[in-house]
Amino acid sequence: MIKPQPPLVFVLIIFWMFSIFIILPVHGQTPDSLKTGSSFHKGRLIGVLTVQGVLYLGSLSGLYFAWYKDYPQSSFHFFNDNGEWMQMDKLAHVTTSYYISRIGYESYRWAGLNRKTSAWLGGVLAFAYMLNIEMLDGFSADWGFSVGDFTANTIGCAVFVTQQLVWNEQRFCIKYSYHPTNYPQYRPDLLGSNFIQNLLKDYNGMSFWLSGNIYSFLPKSSKFPKWLNIAIGYGAEGMTGASGNSTDINGQPIPDFDRYRKFYLSVDVDLTRIPTRSKFLKSLFTVLSFIKIPAPALEYNTLGQVKFHPFYF
Repeated sequence: MIKPQPPLVFVLIIFWMFSIFIILPVHGQTPDSLKTGSSFHKGRLIGVLTVQGVLYLGSLSGLYFAWYKDYPQSSFHFFNDNGEWMQMDKLAHVTTSYYISRIGYESYRWAGLNRKTSAWLGGVLAFAYMLNIEMLDGFSADWGFSVGDFTANTIGCAVFVTQQLVWNEQRFCIKYSYHPTNYPQYRPDLLGSNFIQNLLKDYNGMSFWLSGNIYSFLPKSSKFPKWLNIAIGYGAEGMTGASGNSTDINGQPIPDFDRYRKFYLSVDVDLTRIPTRSKFLKSLFTVLSFIKIPAPALEYNTLGQVKFHPFYF
């Protein structure tokens, strides 16, 4: 049985819902109040906790009925899926945990909690949420608790919380990009049967990036563009199955694809650092900040090829 992969679905749904309710109002606050955390607002905190509770319980309940209800249950056990999808699914977990931590942080800051408390609570929120998903796996007879997923979740939380505590900002952001591929036509059950499903399930077209901001490591007097980042990325291709490729599906032959890894070097834009007086644009840039901006990229892959992409996404 091939394990379902819901994390990117959740990061997108939760990110957009929380962005509308929380992140947009954040940028309406004065800089001083956000720096000091002196604008604690009990009503906002109650609202944040209420929305979090509804999303937390609602999404986990939805996950159970959508993914697990019709599969046999068992006693708690472990499952080793570290060799699947050339670890692209693990990076999806890292990304999910990172952004749920970030969303949690922004929501607690909006409620007026100080930076340190908000950072820790955001990380705990993400860690607990993703742990619940792993627990559902652990009691499912066809899957099991994945130590690899658990580790990836922890890394995603740690990347956000550590930077927020040390630098009071995210100098390195985890980002996502996708381009359509031909592989879903051979396995629509696994890779998606339409574009929206492909965005969430086709690991062949996904890339995950660590995007570092250059200006944040320079003297404050530097005139270097604050928004310009350098990014390293990882992707994989040739996958029509989790651990290996099948030669046929339901009696229909599938081409023999080479499975290989891809590594990228590119430039990027930190949208949240683009100067603007518009509250709308600030909010929009924050909502879209998880997307790697299309740009020229240099690729090296494990087929031994070096490629230059004038415009890669």
